[in-house]
Amino acid sequence: MVVGDISTGTDVLVIGAGPGGYVAAIRAAQEGLDTTLVERDAYGGACLNRGCIPSKALITGTDVAHEAGNAEEMGIHADPAVDLAGMQSWKDDVVDSLTGGVEKLCKANGVNLIEGTATFADENKVRVAHGGEGQGSESIEFEHAIVATGSRPIEIPGFEYSHDHIWSSAEALDADTVPDRLVVVGGGYIGMELATVYAKLGSDVTVVEMLDDILQPYEDDVKRVVRKRAADLGIDFQFGEGASDWSEAPDGGYHVTTETEDGEESTYPADKVLVAVGRQPVSDTLDLEEAGLETNEHGFIETDDRARTDKEHIFAVGDVAGEPMLAHKASKEGIVAAEVIAGEPAALDYQAIPAAVFTDPEIGTVGMTEAEAEEAGFDVKVGQMPFNASGRALTTGHTDGFVRIVADADAGFILGAQIVGPEASELIAEVGLAIEMGATVEDVGSTIHTHPTLSEAVMEAAENAQDQAIHTLNR
Repeated sequence: MVVGDISTGTDVLVIGAGPGGYVAAIRAAQEGLDTTLVERDAYGGACLNRGCIPSKALITGTDVAHEAGNAEEMGIHADPAVDLAGMQSWKDDVVDSLTGGVEKLCKANGVNLIEGTATFADENKVRVAHGGEGQGSESIEFEHAIVATGSRPIEIPGFEYSHDHIWSSAEALDADTVPDRLVVVGGGYIGMELATVYAKLGSDVTVVEMLDDILQPYEDDVKRVVRKRAADLGIDFQFGEGASDWSEAPDGGYHVTTETEDGEESTYPADKVLVAVGRQPVSDTLDLEEAGLETNEHGFIETDDRARTDKEHIFAVGDVAGEPMLAHKASKEGIVAAEVIAGEPAALDYQAIPAAVFTDPEIGTVGMTEAEAEEAGFDVKVGQMPFNASGRALTTGHTDGFVRIVADADAGFILGAQIVGPEASELIAEVGLAIEMGATVEDVGSTIHTHPTLSEAVMEAAENAQDQAIHTLNR
């Protein structure tokens, strides 16, 4: 039986249940607004299902195995066997727990959940097509809408994901076997995280990158630490080359052909090819023109500091609203959008959005680099603490990298930080809070930190910026 089209209304319609959408929906409902959340795939979006969470689960699993098998210096001798199917099952359990939790949280907060694909019919109505034969569709009229449709992996010509041996990040995260040879196209954060995972699982990994280094636009000394560690893991880098074609190899597997700007070609063997050249916004499925909206040249929906589009009652948050494509930025935008709709005095302040790369070692950054601060007109003072001078880092066996704090030399206000090393993704939070609160290097340096911890390196970097460091030479 075909279900006929029905029509309903809501105060706030949220399209997409990723980290921007479901957070926006929950906050809108908490504000007392009748809220409807439409999701066509899975609650939690790409982040929980095909990105942030599954990748970090696999990173953790492979790290455990790799460290256990390489701890002779600590007197530990082991040869761990990785059951990839078992690891994938554990990862899937983590994902299912979180996505199920999102659905429960939405329902507990009174959000109306609808499964289907939403497209705009006009500036105050969408049509939702339900999946499955005979499921029909419905129309939803709204007072306000929040678009949170996220992003998808970019395909490159000739390397479409429909080929079994061509992976996007999603296929790489769901693989049940480890390829003997993996070619990674793209040296950004996704490519480098997954290259590290598969190198630790035993693949011969080659990273092909058109630029002259990995992890643009991080600073050279930050990238150098990660690149050296990756090389130690056996990852081979081919810079200044772009993937142009592939062919089947006579002895099995495939050959990936690359080309330089000068037209020079090279060939690399592969059993699988991971394409990780970035992500693009999912804005082409919405029929935005029906609502009187357009995207910019990159497909993003442009917004103001309250997450509003050109139509004041329609908002956009997360990846679909532009860089940086970060889950925590999406969540913050979702909260702001919901609060603005509710009449709260909310606005976005992007001065302290942290970013993290979960490579080995990790990278964590927030605020300005030294060069950016100087360009902005600040008289800059920099403090740095190497992890090889940290007692706690030495006890973990992870001593590569450093903490760097960038401050205003005159007033001492902290402007930014770059951390490369163990637990950088966690350590950067302290500096983000310092920037948000207007703290100075004296504030951070005079705060007593637990000993022995990695966080002491943040304190020492702040002290170093004042020429008062104890455990490292003052600059």
